[in-house]
Order: sequence, then C-alpha cells, then structure tokens
Amino acid sequence: MSRMPTFRNWCVGALVTFAVLLTPTQALAQKSDWPSPIHDNRTFWFLLFDQLEFASVSGAQPVVWDVEGWWGGDYNRIWLKLEGERATRGGDGDIEVQGLYSRLIAPYWDFQAGVRYDRKLGPGPGLARAHLVLGLQGLAPYWFELEPALFISQDGDVSARVNASYDMLLTQRLILQPWVEINLAAQTVKEWGVGSGLNDISVELRLRYELRREFAPYVGVSWFQRVGRTADLARSEGNRVVELAVLGGFRIWF
Repeated sequence: MSRMPTFRNWCVGALVTFAVLLTPTQALAQKSDWPSPIHDNRTFWFLLFDQLEFASVSGAQPVVWDVEGWWGGDYNRIWLKLEGERATRGGDGDIEVQGLYSRLIAPYWDFQAGVRYDRKLGPGPGLARAHLVLGLQGLAPYWFELEPALFISQDGDVSARVNASYDMLLTQRLILQPWVEINLAAQTVKEWGVGSGLNDISVELRLRYELRREFAPYVGVSWFQRVGRTADLARSEGNRVVELAVLGGFRIWF
C-alpha cells in the first residue's frame, strides 16, 4: 500500500516535467515570423571628413577637403568620395567626385568599381572629364591603410593612384598620421598638366588631438613634388614644381 502513492506521484511528476519541456518548444515553433539569428542584413552608414584644412601655400592659400562616406552592410556598400581644393586668392582649384560600388572580397579588403568626375575651377573655361574606376581599399599588415586605384578616362587615357596612411598612437588621444600619395599616367594629357610616367608624389604629416573620438583638430606639414614630364609641363606654364605648406584643420566623423 505504501508503494502506490510513491508510484503515482512519480507518474504525475514525469507528466508535468514532459509538459513543461514540450510547451516552450511548441510555442517557439509557432513563431515562424521571428528573425533567424544567422541572417544579419542590417544596413549602416558612415561619414568621414578626413581632411578639412587650410594650407599656407605661397600665393594660393587654398582650402582643402577630403571627404568620404558609405552606406550598406558588411559585404556590399555604396561609397561617395569627394576631394579637392579652392584657392582663397584667385579662385583657382579643382574638385574630384567618385561614386563607387564596394564588395568585401577578403578580411579587411574591399573591391571597388564606379565612376569619377573631375573639374577644374577658375576664371577661364572650365575643364571636366569622367573616368571609370577600378580599385581596392583596405588594411595591409601592421595596419597600414592602402587605396590603389586604376582610372580610364572618357578619352581612353589610363592613370593610376596609390595612397597609404598609418595612425601612430602617441597617447590614447594624440595621434600622428603620415600620409603618402603617388600618381602615374600612361599618356600625356597637356590640358590637365599630366605627363606620361610618374606624375607626382605627395608626403604629408598630421598631428591630431581627439577632443572626442568624432572630433579632432590637427596641425601638419605637406611636401608636393611634380616629376618627369609632368614637371616639364608645369615649368612651361609657370607653375611650381615643388610646394611646401603648413596645414591646420579638423577631422570629423559621424
């Protein structure tokens, strides 16, 4: 007689346990509209004013900008890149705009393709041209940021550009950034002051202090050198072959 209550209690307990374990599974199975945790297809955006500065170049005193931003996910993005300068004396300058599709092809590396539009500013007749763009953008070993690109103009002129930069953390907020850019061309294009071969080399050094991660004033120096056929074209037009400047500006991102 003493065994019956024990056996009955055991059966009741087993049924209750089975019901508790089964009910959440059935409830979850009915939630067919729940998102799967393995499908992460959210979109994001980013905007960086990498250079927004004044350069103390003799005679021109230009305002210089280099802005880039993207919209998309982890693998596919749309990029917009703008750079250029405008002299505060005389109004001469140039602008460059790129619209690109970007695809992640390896960890830290994107393949980019799109179009580029150039325009010269000034009192005379404005020059403009368009390019097809093929390039890469990413992080090389030791955290060097690299951006090689190939350009094919509407007239079939081929050129290339490589720029590289590196952030050296002197403290958690004080950062020294060396930056190098090299331009090359396969053909001579006199109206744009471009000669075949190596065109020019730019070396810049900026020291910024991040008051906030999103906002950092900086000072720096830049050295610009035209070489080869491009230097000859500059001399024939009375332009400088070597330019040195002191820089001051802000780096802002959202």
